[in-house]
Amino acid sequence: MGRLDGKVCVITGASAGIGRATVLLFAQEGAKVMAAARRKEQLEELVKECEGLPGEVDYCVTDVGDAASDANLIKAAVERFGRLDIAVNNAGVMDDNTAIADMSDEMLQKVFQINTFGLMYCLREECKQFLAQGDGGVIVNICSVGATHQTAGAAYCASKGAVLSVTKNTAYMYKDAEIRCNALSPGGVVTDIPLVMPPADEFGFSRTSELLNFSGELAMPEDLADAILFLASDQSRYINGVELKCDGGWTSF
Repeated sequence: MGRLDGKVCVITGASAGIGRATVLLFAQEGAKVMAAARRKEQLEELVKECEGLPGEVDYCVTDVGDAASDANLIKAAVERFGRLDIAVNNAGVMDDNTAIADMSDEMLQKVFQINTFGLMYCLREECKQFLAQGDGGVIVNICSVGATHQTAGAAYCASKGAVLSVTKNTAYMYKDAEIRCNALSPGGVVTDIPLVMPPADEFGFSRTSELLNFSGELAMPEDLADAILFLASDQSRYINGVELKCDGGWTSF
C-alpha cells in the first residue's frame, strides 16, 4: 500500500529535475498525478515512463506565469480525477546572480513572473478548490535556501523570500480549514537548470560563489522528491507553515 494511494496531486515544473522525480515517486506511491509544464514532449515521455506504476499520471501543458493557464490546470486535474488533495508548486527559474544595482527590469520581471506570481496564481486556485471541497488539502511550495541566504542574485533571492512568506501566510489563514502549506528549500541540486541559466554576472557571481566553499555534494532530484513526499503525506500531518531546508547542511554555517 502506497503512502499516497488514491490521492489526487498536481505537480508543476514536472518535465525535468525535481518535478519529474516527484511525479515518478508519487506514482510509485499510488497517487493520481496531473503533471504540468510547458514542454509537451517531455510530459508525454514522462506519462509513458509511469505506465505500469501503481498510480495514474496525466499531463496538462501549463505556463505557470499565466494566471489563466494555472486556473485551467486545476480545472483539468479535477475534471480528470474528480478532486484535488495535494499540490506541489515546483516550477521556477534562476537569475544571473546580478546584484541590485546592475539588475535589469527584464530579469526582475521574468524571475518574479514565474517564481512568485506564477506560484501564487497556482496557490490561489489550489486553495479555492480545497475550500470548495471542504475537507482540507496539502500544499508543498518549492522555495530555496536563497530565500534566507545569498546564494543567487537579488531577483531570485527576493522571489523566493516572497514564496516563503506566502507559505506561512497561507498556512495561518487556512489552518482551521485543514489546509496545510509548507515550503521545501533545496540547496544545490543536479538538474538541467544550469544549462538554461543566463550567463552569470561577473561581480554577482564573485560574491555568491564564496558560499560554494560551504557546499558539499550536490543533491539528486530524488533526494528532494523524498522530502516532498514526506511533506505531502500524512506522516507530516502536524507540520504546517514551516520551511524545511534540504541542503545537506550547506546553510548551517
